[in-house]
Amino acid sequence: MKFEVTILGSGAALPTAQRNPTSQYVECSDRHILIDCGEGTQNQLRRRKIKLQKITIILISHLHGDHFFGLVGLLSSMHLLGRTKGITVFGPDGLEQIIRSQLEIGGAKLDFEITFEPLFGNESKLIFEDKLIQIHTFPLKHRIPTNGFRIQEKVKVYSILGEVFRDSKLSLTAIPFFKRGEDFVDEKGKVHSFLDFTHPKKPIRSYAYCSDTMYWETIIPHIENVNLLYHEATFLERMKERAKSTHHSTAKQAATIALKANVKKLILGHLSARYDSGEEHLKEAKTVFENTEVVEDGNIYPIYY
Repeated sequence: MKFEVTILGSGAALPTAQRNPTSQYVECSDRHILIDCGEGTQNQLRRRKIKLQKITIILISHLHGDHFFGLVGLLSSMHLLGRTKGITVFGPDGLEQIIRSQLEIGGAKLDFEITFEPLFGNESKLIFEDKLIQIHTFPLKHRIPTNGFRIQEKVKVYSILGEVFRDSKLSLTAIPFFKRGEDFVDEKGKVHSFLDFTHPKKPIRSYAYCSDTMYWETIIPHIENVNLLYHEATFLERMKERAKSTHHSTAKQAATIALKANVKKLILGHLSARYDSGEEHLKEAKTVFENTEVVEDGNIYPIYY
């Protein structure tokens, strides 16, 4: 099943000719998720040939405009394109009032239901779960309440080696045991190991998203061992005092978090408009954590086992 992240916007605060404000599209096990929605997000979705109507979950990290100013426009376009299927928006308390007020003042009446689930930026919890994926939120440390997110596959059951099982002539009642990773005892008392009847289980894949946050080691348990970590890197280390005063991070600080959390790969974004490229960010981060990239709008990151 596909699990990949598409970068729609990689900049901080001000849009530039090279970088749109923050937004990402995540496809995980045929679930379609939008993380943050800076202005221009729907145009970026169209440029990447991503169908707006596939999105069923939207995650908004916090109420700074570069992370949600594109949301009301996106929802309006979904309506104009004939959407009738509901959508769930997880975001800070107050987001629902902002969006519904904009729609109401403009006289817009959508033909689909929006369910707003408030987040308060002060707790770690499971916010979404179905048979294939889970989404957790956890607090970040920014100037206002801000949420990080971890999207991961659910623990998979073992799959049966069909031919081996048929040849064994075992009762079908053994299958649920083997799928759960349990041995089965037949009517004669013989123990059959599930390892002999199942394919090796694949590990679960995971992605963590840390938008605006200062260096804060408290987040490490929530992002530990993920396959892919996105962490903001608004500034370079020579501006670490500016980063601290604005509750942002440097590239080196983001890399330090990745190292301590034992993640497999780090991607950096939310670059200040003062930087023409991410070359210095990359060089700085790699001194601490080698497997790092600086994102650009349009980059796609498959998440591997």
